[in-house]
Amino acid sequence: MLACAVTLPAAEAAPAAPVPAPPLVNARAWLLLDYGSGRVLAQQHADDREEPASLTKLMTAYVVFQALTDGRLKLSDQVTISKHAWKAEGSRTFVQVGTQIPVDILIKGMIVQSGNDATIALAEKLGGTEDAFAQMMNEYAQRLGMHGSHFVNSDGLPAPGHYTTPRDMATLASALIRQFPQYYGLFSLREFLWNDIRQGNRNTLLGKDPSVDGLKTGHTDAAGFCLVSSANRAGMRLVSVVMGSPNERAREEASAALLNYGYTFYESLRVKAAGTTVLKPRVYKSAAEFAAVGVPVDVFALVPRGQSGSIETQARLDHEPLIAPLGPGEKVGELTVTDSGGAVLSSAPLVTLAAVPQGGLWTRTVDTVSLWLRKK
Repeated sequence: MLACAVTLPAAEAAPAAPVPAPPLVNARAWLLLDYGSGRVLAQQHADDREEPASLTKLMTAYVVFQALTDGRLKLSDQVTISKHAWKAEGSRTFVQVGTQIPVDILIKGMIVQSGNDATIALAEKLGGTEDAFAQMMNEYAQRLGMHGSHFVNSDGLPAPGHYTTPRDMATLASALIRQFPQYYGLFSLREFLWNDIRQGNRNTLLGKDPSVDGLKTGHTDAAGFCLVSSANRAGMRLVSVVMGSPNERAREEASAALLNYGYTFYESLRVKAAGTTVLKPRVYKSAAEFAAVGVPVDVFALVPRGQSGSIETQARLDHEPLIAPLGPGEKVGELTVTDSGGAVLSSAPLVTLAAVPQGGLWTRTVDTVSLWLRKK
């Protein structure tokens, strides 16, 4: 097995400053996540089932964005508003039954105004019925690893068997940010105008913290006041989930406290950029003797502020020898990032950065003999 360890950088690390415990915030359950590394910085009851209220619309948005990406839906498509959508209780975008509204407007109504009517209209457009759409929501949730969630409607009104967890909401928010950057800007819209009605975003943090750029509020009597927030300061993105606060102000203060805690005491470092060559191992029976192996995604590590000098990386191949042909992006090993104490901070697969074709007959013959001699 090939192993390669590199310490970044070589400078002597200063003594670590103390990192206090996370703040206790006014909510039933919460979680703070570093988006880059996936590390959880704070949590309480993060796996408890909670009513999601309109946080449900994040799951609806995921299904809609996936349909747009796949070409099954277009922003310019017209959606006929059904009586079921028009009669939706709770917050509304004020669409009228029988009218045709573009998908683009309905998405903004769902995200900015949290309109239940717009949300149901989108669900019916993609699923035929809201019940069928809910099945799609649950399938995508399982694919994302949201095993603590189950959805029975698209808008989040209370219903038996409709629940999620703070951890699952953080997973969903991260997926929306990562998979749909072309649509993520919708979550930072402060307002939009439709049918001469100006509708404002209910996420009040958008106007108070310029680093906050999403995502969604939620509220019912049973769920309490909920907020999934994301902020980006100097390239470091954090996601906070607050569920079950007693009022709007409490959920805002709880979210702000969690985000400020993360930014005050931690820093996110990009250890390796996507596509960076990490190793150039020998590949037998290949046209070239060596092949570039690297990481397919940016690799981040989260450390207490001032402790970047303690990071170490170790690259390992899954097995040796490597034998051609190898396809592009084929996993051949793993990169692990650790702190000075050996604790794993993050990891990423090592893959071939390009296809590694077989060499000619002579090369393959010589390397066959070499491989035979290796076993002796």
